[in-house]
Amino acid sequence: MAHQPLRVLVGSLAPGVLPSTHPAKMPTGTILLDLGSEHPSQAGLIELRLWTEDDVITTARVVVGAMHRGAEKLFEVRDYRQILMLADRHDWQAPFFGELAVALVCEQMMGLAVPERATWLRTLLAEHTRILSHCGFLSYIPHRLAGDPGLRRLREELRTQTLRLTGNRIHPMVTRIGGLAVDADDAWLQAEREVAMQAARVAEATLTMIDSAQFAVLTSGVGLLDHETIQQFGVSGPAARASGVDLDLRLLQPYLAYRELTGLITPPVRRSGDAQSRLAVLAAELAISASLIIDCIDRLSELPGPVSVKLGKIIRVPEGEGYLAIEAPLGIAGVFLVSRGEKTPWRLKLRTPSFNNISSLERVLVGVRTHALEATLASIGYVVGDIDK
Repeated sequence: MAHQPLRVLVGSLAPGVLPSTHPAKMPTGTILLDLGSEHPSQAGLIELRLWTEDDVITTARVVVGAMHRGAEKLFEVRDYRQILMLADRHDWQAPFFGELAVALVCEQMMGLAVPERATWLRTLLAEHTRILSHCGFLSYIPHRLAGDPGLRRLREELRTQTLRLTGNRIHPMVTRIGGLAVDADDAWLQAEREVAMQAARVAEATLTMIDSAQFAVLTSGVGLLDHETIQQFGVSGPAARASGVDLDLRLLQPYLAYRELTGLITPPVRRSGDAQSRLAVLAAELAISASLIIDCIDRLSELPGPVSVKLGKIIRVPEGEGYLAIEAPLGIAGVFLVSRGEKTPWRLKLRTPSFNNISSLERVLVGVRTHALEATLASIGYVVGDIDK
């Protein structure tokens, strides 16, 4: 017999976030699911409405919108430089990708050639940010097991490197239309090489923990994501690759310096489509990104500056429309831009991977036992700002 709907709140319930759902006031049938203090779910909230029968989920509904800020409409009343500063705030786990996607579509429509050194440094920063983002989602592993394979320390080292280069620890705000605001000196590049080598070691240790019998009990066979669901909901990124869908825009539609780095981007290590596979793919991608960073550093040591093109105070994108997509840490991130030749866009629409990934839960969670809900959610990458854009 079906029970009454179970209301699951995923994320932080700190005072001031959602006062009406403070644990002391939560109604019967409502539970708070905490995936760990480092997991990105702590920075925002989604609500799941689940119907169960004999402890098995029969129907799932995902409720979003609690953090909707109208970012796309804010873009339309800001000039292009201001948009770049705002664009790194919807996916706050990978803010550089928001800046990068907007800059690339503007440069595409303007026919603007970016200096080669800026292209390689952008590629390095993209992979730097990919590792940083993946570490956040992998933090569920030490949350459930004793010991940390080094994810927390690696994440802090990466943020320290971001701070040294850009002056900002979380939101770099370093991208400019035509390049980058700052260049990386030899000392920074050497420190980055050491962090990349550290990431490769952490990847190996993390995979060992994922394959441990203790962790496999929590994640193996849990939350299966099949090809039909991936296609219907537009799931991409590591979640899709862990189900055997070889979709990676760095290979299929190479941009930046990826045309010269495709040999380092290897196929996913797991393809069974469960929570264990998704986390294993995230861990394996730490090592891939580390290799890409080291190759970028080697290339940058041979390239002279500059890292930007000098433009006028007011930037106007030619009249027309353009679309550009990149491979963000959680999947395909696209920007559709419509310009009327003014200093602000007429329309700027985001295609964010989090929205598609989280939408698939309505299919993925059916048949999952409630005790396996935590592992399933921990393995599906999403950032609430990237959903409630």
